[in-house]
Amino acid sequence: MSTGHALLAVGGAFLAAGVIARAGVRIGLPTIPLFMVAGIVFGPNTPGIALVDDPGEMGVLAGLGLVFLLFYLGLEFSLDDLVSGGRRLALAGGAYLVLNIGGGLAFGFALDWGTREALVIAGAIGISSSAIVTKLLVEANRLRDPESRLVMGIIVIEDVFLALYLAVLQPVLGGTSGVQALLDFGKAFAFLLVLGSIARWGGRIVTRFFSSADDELLVVCFVGVAVTGAAVAHELGVSDAIGAFMVGTVLGGSGVAKRVHKLVLPLRDAFGALFFFIFGLSIDLGAVGTVWLPILAAVVVTIVLNLGAGLVAARLHSYDRQQAVDIGLTVLTRGEFSLVLAAMAVAAGLDSRVAPFVAGYVLLLAVIGPPAVLRSRRLAWLLPRGSTG
Repeated sequence: MSTGHALLAVGGAFLAAGVIARAGVRIGLPTIPLFMVAGIVFGPNTPGIALVDDPGEMGVLAGLGLVFLLFYLGLEFSLDDLVSGGRRLALAGGAYLVLNIGGGLAFGFALDWGTREALVIAGAIGISSSAIVTKLLVEANRLRDPESRLVMGIIVIEDVFLALYLAVLQPVLGGTSGVQALLDFGKAFAFLLVLGSIARWGGRIVTRFFSSADDELLVVCFVGVAVTGAAVAHELGVSDAIGAFMVGTVLGGSGVAKRVHKLVLPLRDAFGALFFFIFGLSIDLGAVGTVWLPILAAVVVTIVLNLGAGLVAARLHSYDRQQAVDIGLTVLTRGEFSLVLAAMAVAAGLDSRVAPFVAGYVLLLAVIGPPAVLRSRRLAWLLPRGSTG
């Protein structure tokens, strides 16, 4: 792609996302699915103007969007909240994984597409989207709510599990040996442990390193650290999302947290919009239409499983029915990890129905999930009265 074409693609992406989202917001729609719709409309799989022929050419920009979304979430998240959650948080996160991964695996076997295909579908159905969850909490202005702190903790547990799941899945799909996969998981876990320790006890050192009266230098430094942390995490087998999140927690516990929080907001919003736009570029609605029935069934199963996980988490933390529904709906959407698994399925030569199934499933949940979260006060009826004890 030439420089001129690249600039036109990026500028067009911003404009298309902004215009379509602005029109939708006026009638009360959330921005996330609108950004994705803009990507579908101006993508290579839809008739008309295509800003790019290969969505992979904009992969770095999508990666930056993911980094800034999760870096911001890390800034808002207190590691003390995760530690203080202790046994109850571990049980809530474990219940979420058992219900969603277990239910996804059962659903995958019920489709009868193959054992390896079922394992891919289990991961795609079982892990929520860190990026979309982050954006939803921001849009709904719920980052400070107690149940949102629990949601953040569940996301962290999910991403740690993600590293283990990939380590197990890669040799099964023919990517690496089992021993190498376990070594990769060990390195990933050590990386998370180091960043977690710095976030918990290294606040003074981090403050001294980033202390500067100049906002320009502070932006340059925290962007460099956030992107580098995400890249190192990716190379070690952790998702780049969790790497950016952990770097955010490190800075969130420092003396420059308030300044960084203010300065990162424009970057989060701009590159976050690009992330969801590029997400939409890869969706082929024609291929999705061939597996619409399994997609609808998977969405129904996911809603039930997530509400069940929200109910378990609410009971463990003595939350009410509304908070249980809030938790279940907030972690409903699927995203970047599901698409990574779909790409792995294609590379491994699995059943050709897996990739369009995952793409359609992710898209439908991205359309359903955000409005449901923003209107969750009207959806308390999804769980019966007295269900939280």
